[in-house]
Amino acid sequence: MGDQDCCCFVCVRTQEVGVVEDLGQFKQLLSPGLHCVIWPLQSVVGRMSLRIQQLDVTCETKTKDNVFVKVGVAVQYRILVENAYDAYYRLTDPRNQIQSYVFDVVRSTVPKMELDEAFQAKEEVAEAVLSQLRDVMNDYGYEIKQTLVTDLSPDARVKASMNEINASKRLKEAASHKAEADKVKQVKAAEAEAEARYLSGLGVAR
Repeated sequence: MGDQDCCCFVCVRTQEVGVVEDLGQFKQLLSPGLHCVIWPLQSVVGRMSLRIQQLDVTCETKTKDNVFVKVGVAVQYRILVENAYDAYYRLTDPRNQIQSYVFDVVRSTVPKMELDEAFQAKEEVAEAVLSQLRDVMNDYGYEIKQTLVTDLSPDARVKASMNEINASKRLKEAASHKAEADKVKQVKAAEAEAEARYLSGLGVAR
């Protein structure tokens, strides 16, 4: 070591990995614990968490029956320690990259479905996102643990219309049930009156 060089101790926390460069060139990855680097020739230029992280993405798209919906997708991911080099040097903004792929999958899947079908196919959409992300992000040192469709909301006007339709449907059902009940009452009353007349007729005949 030169006269100006010194040994510098650095600490890497549990569930982290440190990235060391030597004069601007990648030198090594540091595991959790205490390490010594030769400063100023070497330095820890980055630290990456190995914990599972979550990215929430909201994407607007249109269904097959021309209803605009907002789809919320939660993506859980983590850095693969054995591929930490790729995770640090190959992607500038992994969260933005994941978001772009989520947009791509959602906007190519949901437009093939009508609104009612989309509500029932949340798991299918989540599985499509997971399949696409796993293959792509693994090459960059990231493992996609899980994807979930957390929300699927139509436009506010469509929501109001759906509520009106449901309310109208329920009112019609209630009216139908009431009419049926009234009909049964009338039939029973007519039957009772006929029975009374019949009995009355028997009495007169005697």
